[in-house]
This record gives sequence, C-alpha cells and structure tokens, in this order.
Amino acid sequence: MLNAWQVAVGVRGPGGRRPEYVILANAVRGLLIDGRLALGVRLPAERELAAALGISRTTVTAAYRELRESGHVSSRRGAGSWTELPAGHRVGTFGLWTPSDDAGLIDLGCAAMPAPPELQAAAAEAVADLEPYLCGPGYQPSGLLVLREAIARQYTERGLHTDPDQVMITGGVQQALDLLLRLLVAPGQRALVETPTYPNALSAFIAARARMSAYAIGPDGWDADLLLSTIRAAQARVAYLIPEFHNPTGHLMPAALRERLPATAHAAGTDLIIDESFVDLALDPDLTLPPAVASFDRTARVLTIGGMSKAYWGGLRIGWVRGPAPLIARLAVARVGVDMASPVLDQLVAARLLHRRDTIVSARRKQLLVQRDTLAAALRAELPEWRFALPRGGMVIWAELDAPVSSALARSAEELGVRVAPGPRFGADGTMERFMRLPFTLPETDLVEAVRRLAAARTDLDRPRRHSWSTPAVVA
Repeated sequence: MLNAWQVAVGVRGPGGRRPEYVILANAVRGLLIDGRLALGVRLPAERELAAALGISRTTVTAAYRELRESGHVSSRRGAGSWTELPAGHRVGTFGLWTPSDDAGLIDLGCAAMPAPPELQAAAAEAVADLEPYLCGPGYQPSGLLVLREAIARQYTERGLHTDPDQVMITGGVQQALDLLLRLLVAPGQRALVETPTYPNALSAFIAARARMSAYAIGPDGWDADLLLSTIRAAQARVAYLIPEFHNPTGHLMPAALRERLPATAHAAGTDLIIDESFVDLALDPDLTLPPAVASFDRTARVLTIGGMSKAYWGGLRIGWVRGPAPLIARLAVARVGVDMASPVLDQLVAARLLHRRDTIVSARRKQLLVQRDTLAAALRAELPEWRFALPRGGMVIWAELDAPVSSALARSAEELGVRVAPGPRFGADGTMERFMRLPFTLPETDLVEAVRRLAAARTDLDRPRRHSWSTPAVVA
C-alpha cells in the first residue's frame, strides 16, 4: 500500500504551490475512488507514514484530518484510522470507466463505439434464423457451427488456415482470456504481461492469482531482442501480448518479431495469448497488416483471442478463442462449469454482422480516421506540451503529459465534465503518472470540447484551491 501512496503523492503541478497535506489527501481520495486502495483498510500510523514518505508528521496529521472531514477516513482514538467512502459514493473494480448516464459528461474512459446501423437488420434476420435451434436445449459450449465457420473463414482469408473445430465462441474477449487462464494457469504460476497493457486483462490475471512479470513497451514499440530474452528468462506459463494496435500505446508489432515469438515461447515452455481485439481497425489506407502471430506457430503454442466489441458493438458480447483443436475441446469442457454456453440469438446476430463485415469495418475505419485526426489536432492546439505518436490503427492515443499528474488530472477533469482513464490504470504497479489514454471514439465536437476541458483542468491543477468531491461512477 505504501508503494502506491509514494507514487500518488508525487503528483503535483510544476509550481508545487499546493500545500503538501492537500496533495496527500487528494492522492488518497484518488486511490480510493479508482480501487487501488481498498475500503476498510487500516491506515499507517501518522509517524510511520511520515517516515515512509519523507514528509513531516504535521503534514500527515493535517491530511488525515482533511480526509476525516470529507468522509474518506474514519478514526477511533487509540485504535487507528480506516479507509471508507462518504455516503452515496461507490467504488468499482480495477478497470475502465463504464459509460455514464450523465448527459453533460464527456466519457473518454471507454474505447468503444455505438452500434453500427446494420445491427437492427442483422438482429431481425437472426430472429428468422432461430427456428431450427428451438427444438434443441440451446447449450453448445463451443458455439454455433455457423458462427465458428464464419470466424474460421476470416482467419483463412488472412492466410491462417483455420477449421471450425479450432474456434470456440465466448462471452466477449474478456471471457476468452478468463477461460484460458482458468485452463492453463494454476495459482502462483508466472504470467508475462506488457506494461502498459489493457486494465481488464490485469484484472483477469489477478483473479487467476498468477504471479505477474512485466515487459515494458518503449516509445517506439517492442524491442525484439529484449522481449524475446524476457520470455526466455521469465519461464512464464503464459504471456499476454497485444500486437495489433496495442492497447493503449497503439503500436503495431513488426512481422520479423512475430516470426520469432512462437519458437522462443516454445523453448521457454510458455503459451502465447495473442489479443487481436483491434485487428480490423487499420486506419492508414496504405497500411498492410503483418501476418498473424499464429501463422508462424509450429508447436501449438499460440492462442488467439478476438471479438465483436471494437469493430462492431460492445453490447454484443461475442468473442472467441482460436487455437489447436484438442485445446479448444478442453476449453469447452472447462467452460461448462462457468456459464454453459453463449446465447444462441446473440451468436446468430454476430454471424449476420460478419456477413456484412466489409461494409461495417470500412465505415468504422473512415469514421475513426477522421476522429483520430480531430483529437490529435485538438491536443496539439490546446496542450502543445503533451507528446504522442499518431497511431496507425485502433481507437486510442497514448499521450505523455508534461508532468506526472495523470491521476490528479483525471479527478480534476471529472469536475469539469470529462472522464478519462489515467496512466496508472494500465500497469500492475501503479506507475505511469506521466501518461493518459485518450480514445477517439466520440463525435468530433465532443472530442474538441473534451480536450478544451482537459486543458482547463490541467491549468487548474496549478492553482492553490480546494476541490469539491463529486460522486464517482462505477468502474467495470
């Protein structure tokens, strides 16, 4: 817990004009609100915390008093202090912000788009397709053959020959990862993840009680020799990688590294879980995607997960695992103990949408390209000190801020009606306070206004004023 506090309390504007006790109190509130500090935890004694953070005991005493007054800490004389939340406040699990019902809030916490217009027609056709399935029990743990065939065709068209029995349908990409971890990783076994990485993937590894090792992605993407040597040294049971428009950095893994990965993983006894959630969202017209990592697999070490959430709609909870047929059969058996099978009607809708793939994906790419350029232009105009590489695909910009203020800025921005996911959400150690993920999935006008408010919030961080604390939304 002290490590997270040491990272968080370093957050302040360049001028450092706020009193230290306010900085400390605000940091603790932020850790509570986004789930990095649990409720009901006994806080360190004032003298202990002051020594650990290198500040005066008077500062800690004032910060605890501030937290008691705002309802984030309760104390009993002689017994200590415990974390809590004010009445009506809620805290969620580690992950991304969910969309809000607040009409005035611009939500940049969620990288997802509204449903495509083709969804309603696909749903109507799916209802008509339902009749042949009604005479059966409806439980097919591997998924409907018609959908598995459609997904297998997509892989084959990409140059990766795939049979339907190599595909299992899941309740989204998140469940695909969860099921693989249930099958492959015993509690205490080591798992290798990138840093930064997708927050809900970290949640899955934590739930599986895996021991996580991390490989740090640099500003230019993966260092091939370093990643391969890390895989050899870690000897992890699984390694989770996002090679297509990495979430959140946006990098695209080169073909030469993809070719070397499976053999290195096999030598280390590591299975590769390759997340292809963004594979359909190449935005630059002249970009040719490298071959899938699985196309270089000769030893059945690569398990590919994908789904409908990004290119189609997050409300359609359809994902899949592509891998060796024997492992897919074992995965289906393990899945029975979780949720039996995916909904039949949802799978029929997904199959109909995949028939319209060219039309839907083409429209998504054009829309995202315009919105990406709009967001980038707004950032350059309003926050010129921030640095970022323009992603060639995906849905997000990974911005490096002018100071380590990501968590504090996220709290300040929400007061101005903008929700963002700060950098520490994307790592297992609570660092990356200099970074923030900014999706370009909203309309252009919203993106421009969101950046304007972010710039105002950034300026506000340097002003010596006290914040009012609004009710946070659930994190999911």
